[in-house]
Amino acid sequence: MSVLNQLSEWPVANAAGAIVTADGVIATHGDTTRVYELASVTKLLVAEAVLLAVEEEAVTLETEAGPSGATVAHLLAHASGLAFDSDEVKAAPGEQRIYSSAGFEMLADLVAAESGIAFDEYLHQAVCEPLRMASTVLAGPAGHGARSSVDDLASFAGELLSPTLLSTETAAAASTVQFPGIDGFVPGYGKHRPCDWGLGFEIRGDKSPHWTGVSNSARTFGHFGQAGTFLWVDPEVGAACVVLTDEPFGAWAKPRWSEFNDDVVRALT
Repeated sequence: MSVLNQLSEWPVANAAGAIVTADGVIATHGDTTRVYELASVTKLLVAEAVLLAVEEEAVTLETEAGPSGATVAHLLAHASGLAFDSDEVKAAPGEQRIYSSAGFEMLADLVAAESGIAFDEYLHQAVCEPLRMASTVLAGPAGHGARSSVDDLASFAGELLSPTLLSTETAAAASTVQFPGIDGFVPGYGKHRPCDWGLGFEIRGDKSPHWTGVSNSARTFGHFGQAGTFLWVDPEVGAACVVLTDEPFGAWAKPRWSEFNDDVVRALT
């Protein structure tokens, strides 16, 4: 698909991408086997593993975790009140959407404690092995420490489009707004009222500006990373897009990402 050729014009040393539909991967660009740092796209993989732990009854969404009064669901939805990178409490649970990598590290520790399996191994067994994601590894913190390739994330995106690991109910909950109506910030894109989030998946809603395109539906969910990476799934379009680069997110990305994603949606519809 020619729209992916735009990636060659981006001011990055290396970039690779894929577009996925119900028919599988329909287009790629670049070296799709190259392994990149994912930064916060890691949270999508971690959320999937935590939700599988819920289905395996190692934990529940109501299990107390994080600050007093907070639960697994609060941590997944960035509604626990935790600060971004520490255990400092900034708000009561459910009051603000405070984006927290620390919360995902707490989730990983909880699943490890309750399952008896180190979280990186849990993620490998629960998500990577069944989806044949051989190049994916959690090499650092659960909030931002994974590495992967476009090939692997295209497989994961296909799973998000048509879930086989999670039940239909759990997958639907993950991409449905949790603790609706609360405000918060999307890093790099400012404050949104409301700031919609599911169980680990950011939901586009009516956010503007945003890293997805204006043509993406409000139901679009996914994540971007400060490593210059993103993955989105648009249920209305019936497609997903993965792009990995080795250039940190910055001013270069904002116009290009949204314009590129609009072009992807137009090419598919």
